[in-house]
Amino acid sequence: MSSNAAPSSAAPASSARSAAASRTPWWLLALTLVAGAVYLMATASTGPVDPAEVRGPQSHTTVVFNSAIIVFREGLEAVLIFAAVTASFLGANRSRRRPVVLGAAFAFGFSVVTWFLVQALLDAASSLGPKLEAITGFIAVAVLLVILNWFVHKVYWTQWIGRHHKQRKKLLASSGLGATIGLVALGFTSVYREGFEVVLFLQNLQLKEGDGPVLEGLAIGLAATGIVGLITFKLQHKLPYKKMLIVTGGLVGVVLVVMIGGTALSFQELGWIPRHDTPFTVPTWMGAWFEMYGTYETLGSQLLAGLFVIGSYHLAEYLKVRRPVARGEQPAVRATEAPAAAPPAARVLETV
Repeated sequence: MSSNAAPSSAAPASSARSAAASRTPWWLLALTLVAGAVYLMATASTGPVDPAEVRGPQSHTTVVFNSAIIVFREGLEAVLIFAAVTASFLGANRSRRRPVVLGAAFAFGFSVVTWFLVQALLDAASSLGPKLEAITGFIAVAVLLVILNWFVHKVYWTQWIGRHHKQRKKLLASSGLGATIGLVALGFTSVYREGFEVVLFLQNLQLKEGDGPVLEGLAIGLAATGIVGLITFKLQHKLPYKKMLIVTGGLVGVVLVVMIGGTALSFQELGWIPRHDTPFTVPTWMGAWFEMYGTYETLGSQLLAGLFVIGSYHLAEYLKVRRPVARGEQPAVRATEAPAAAPPAARVLETV
């Protein structure tokens, strides 16, 4: 009996490693394509139009709102992942929570350092002029599309959190300096990815609208994240995290549509894509608030982005639910409650 158990238990892990390995070439190809596109934009010639002379300022409220939503959405995910990682650090393992907290604090500090490093890089590239705004917009849009696509496909199973769970269990079973360093790294990776994404997304807004409104949104987003963290870790209360993730994910989708409109307009102003005016007039306030302009190219790109996100969600529903049911297989099911033995902090994550 025991000789047959080992291969059976090892099979899921082997399958997961194989799946991850099969995705690596695709990720490398995607990164290569993005890098190639950035190089082409940086070296491309531009038209005679100066974007600064064409576009009106975006609404201050819109910039603050977009910045705050991005920060809060990423902060909420960081809180949930960190709660999952530290949920079982109880009793004899309570002291092992400290290196995880240290890693998370280091990740927050390094996110701030990353902001200044990226700012220095953008300053060095300032000679690109208006092209720099288009490049940062393109990169932000590409990553937002990946994240939203990833999010709607992981509504049922949060594999990113699952990987942290597996790493935590492995580290709790070991001891010594290596285990401590591993716990610090676990806390770091729980937070830094979200911090890096915030830095990346805010650069385009900062380039277009300056530091003031972006920093206002950053402060609001961090304050909201801090409140969620306080409720989660100090008060041990359960919030409707899944609904919060879905709502904020939808709001990030709105930010994506707005950002694509502005990036498409930048491409038009630089002469990289054509401009065909619509037969109807788009009110000026819609440009200031939602980056919606009266050209087929800008409005079409925003429509395609919305259809991509919605279509991706329905594709996930089909692949994970409807197709398995049609085949007589067990469909994926959203988790709705935690195991009875789970501590309060763990229950936070089981409902996500």
